[in-house]
Amino acid sequence: MRVQTLLSTALVAAAFAAPAQAHIIVFQGSFAPEASGATGSGSLTLEWDQDGHSLFIDASFAGLSGNTSNAHIHCCTAAPLTGLAGVALGSTSPTPPSPILPFFPLGVKSGTYTRVIDLSSTASYSAGFVSASGGTAAGAEARLMANLTSGNAYFNIHSTTFGGGEIRAFVTAVPEPETYAMMFGGLALMGAMLRRRRQS
Repeated sequence: MRVQTLLSTALVAAAFAAPAQAHIIVFQGSFAPEASGATGSGSLTLEWDQDGHSLFIDASFAGLSGNTSNAHIHCCTAAPLTGLAGVALGSTSPTPPSPILPFFPLGVKSGTYTRVIDLSSTASYSAGFVSASGGTAAGAEARLMANLTSGNAYFNIHSTTFGGGEIRAFVTAVPEPETYAMMFGGLALMGAMLRRRRQS
């Protein structure tokens, strides 16, 4: 019983000693061909700052069959990790008339895209997505993030060869370090309890 009490006390102390952090959820995924005959691959990391209402995008891609012509995040598919959906994140500024992620590199077959998107502005989303999300940026942000988490939203890169989309990436949430710490702490506690039972 003493071992269990000591471990519990140590876990509680560690939790209170941990520095306060922003509420950031990290998503990761890989780009893969979307259509038959499409080429290309790449990686994608998204970091959603819940307090700052922003989305940091870090994307890299290569080997496209054509030059990039558009890119945006689509939402919301009928089933996780499959299907098609309309444009959610992408605006007509600064590149009208089609919704596109701001300053995405066009006319290339490989490249990177690193950008922070303001999720508190309705201008960051397609007008149709905002309308379907209650008409507010807050509603659009909540709906988009819920669907990224559930696998019903994806990042899509279009090319001159595949105008409807050449590669896309669904993402999954990456556990925070604190989640791993709690998991390992729980496993250690369980191990100590099992050892104590065997000794008894």
